Order: sequence, then C-alpha cells, then structure tokens
Amino acid sequence: MPKYLIQATYTADGLKGVLKDGGTGRRQAVDRVVESIGGRVEQMYFAFGETDTYVIVDLPSNEASAALGLTIAASGAVQMKTIVLLTPEQVDEAVRMEVAYRAPGA
Repeated sequence: MPKYLIQATYTADGLKGVLKDGGTGRRQAVDRVVESIGGRVEQMYFAFGETDTYVIVDLPSNEASAALGLTIAASGAVQMKTIVLLTPEQVDEAVRMEVAYRAPGA
C-alpha cells in the first residue's frame, strides 16, 4: 500500500477543536477518517512551528489520498500538504528505468 506523509496546519477553528478534543481525540478522529477509505495511520505527531501535525499513513491509492485531502481541506479547519513516500526498494526500481530525456539546449 502506498505510504504518504501528511503535514497539517490547523486554522483558528481547527485549533479550537484540538483544545476541545485534546491530542488523543484528534488522533482518534484521524484514525477513523483514514480507516474509512481503507487506510491505516502508522504514526501521528504534534509539533512546534509552522506545521502542527505530521501523520504517516498507508492508503490504498493516490485517488484515496486525493479524496482524503479534498475532504479535509473542504472543512476549512486544516491546511495540509501530502507527500508521497518511497521505500529504498522503490527508488532502486526507479533508477533502473531508462528515461529518454534531452536537457534544454543540448
């Protein structure tokens, strides 16, 4: 199953929800939404700084990832960025592929 890193920043309304539900309450909510599309939360961390949470998830497909992102963004409570993660073996497979590329000006 593809793995993704989600970086999420709460809006003011989202932070009100964190204050109400607490960290474990938000983790349970994240577990439920990810499981609803056939995925699994591997880890979730809260952080200081520009990004409030980092979540590593396994999802069935890029389409499931898009559905998750669209739904969460539409709530207006969270701004998020999703990063596709690759295993070392997937990178090995990528470097073995031949790519027909000509650099600009070459």
